[in-house]
Formats: sequence, C-alpha cells, structure tokens
Amino acid sequence: MGEYSALGDNVDCYSMDRISIGSKVAVSQRAFLCTGSHDTRSLRRPLTTAPIRLGDHVWVAAEAMVMPGVEIGEGTVVGARSVVTTTLPAWMICAGQPCRVLKPREITMEA
Repeated sequence: MGEYSALGDNVDCYSMDRISIGSKVAVSQRAFLCTGSHDTRSLRRPLTTAPIRLGDHVWVAAEAMVMPGVEIGEGTVVGARSVVTTTLPAWMICAGQPCRVLKPREITMEA
C-alpha cells in the first residue's frame, strides 16, 4: 500500500493472493477486493486465486467489488456498487455491473 492511501470503514480485502495498492488511492466504505474464487469447470470447484492491482490515484467508490486478476489503471474512478471483472484502463470513469468505461477522467485542477 502506497503513501497517502486509505481504506474506508468495513473494506474487505480477501487476500488469498497479493493485493497491491498504489499511492494516493481511496477505497471507500464496504468495498470488497476479492482475490479468490473457484473453478466452475470442475464439480470439485477447486480454489483459484489471482492478484489485484490498483494504480496510483485510483478511487474505488462505496460497495464496489473488484474480482480476482483485475488491474485498475492509474487515476481511474470506479463508481459505487460496481462489479469489476476485467482490467480497466488508466484515467477513466467506470461504473456498472459489470463495470465498463463511461468516459475519460479529466483533471481540471490540482489539490
């Protein structure tokens, strides 16, 4: 976890694999970062894991779910209650179930 990053109240980091969080990242309340699942191709449903990577300046909004193997590019915002199943590009606003790119994130002022 990088500098100036924060996990909100009741964030669940289900870390069966590596979760990498960049600098100046916000993961809002009740978000779920999930690195484990099961292989549904087998009746035994064996455990599968894959890492999650959040780039610098990412914001994962309230109650969003990030699935195993997802990488969220630098500066991207994930809308509240989104379900992120695939990698998202940098500097985008994304939302939905499943999460998809809505528009570029344009920075107009520095804080």
